[in-house]
Amino acid sequence: MNLTRIAAIGARIAEDASAVPMRHFRQAGLGIETKDDADASPVTIADRATEEAIRTALAAEFPGHGVFGEEFGTTGSLDGPAWIIDPIDGTRFFLTGYPAFGMLIGHLQAGVPQVGIVRMPALSETFVGIRGGGATLNGAPIAVRATTQLADALVYVNEAERTHNHDPALFARLCNVGHTRRMSYDCYPHAMVAAGQIDVVTDIGLEPYDFLPLAPLIEAAGGVMTDWEGRALSLGSDGRVVTAATPELHAAILDVLHG
Repeated sequence: MNLTRIAAIGARIAEDASAVPMRHFRQAGLGIETKDDADASPVTIADRATEEAIRTALAAEFPGHGVFGEEFGTTGSLDGPAWIIDPIDGTRFFLTGYPAFGMLIGHLQAGVPQVGIVRMPALSETFVGIRGGGATLNGAPIAVRATTQLADALVYVNEAERTHNHDPALFARLCNVGHTRRMSYDCYPHAMVAAGQIDVVTDIGLEPYDFLPLAPLIEAAGGVMTDWEGRALSLGSDGRVVTAATPELHAAILDVLHG
């Protein structure tokens, strides 16, 4: 099965699974728990039910493929064809009724992301990127902006608190770059780079299911997404990532990150 067909099935699965979080969105009784991690991340019945729905659909369409999801870990092998899932990327957005939470599904071959799908359930938006095959938003082609000068760039700093705690001097530098700066979280700013709305996003403290589904989308739209050292993202990346619309911006923001 070629990547175009895989992407189409994955997008359909994401769109169908969107009904699960939307049944719970802005409703009471979410069964909120706190994960035992450094971030004390919240998790809800919607997170788990959404991942279960995606896993069930993937198993029916792609028997034998490995799956790595945020809520239920790894099933099968990730050495061959596999999927990586974040059922609700932005659970805090979801909990507070803010519609910028997303769903991330990526297809991997030998650990390398080949297809990236970002579904925004409350916004009815589906972004799809295929390595070597272009990027779309709700079926229409999208591409990054052509900005090359950091002074002209629209810059988003994701996880501002973590960035400041990690390196206050770095955070101060980021607050003084670009034409416009905004603080945000999660997947949507990265997807907006692919859609030609934002130029640069810095991020920190991520897990593979947070960034690997995004990488093919960004690259298919003509952008660049790496770790803070400029290296390709992988299952072993340290969770510090940067997305840029052009190679020139990518090089410039890496200089800022390294002072």
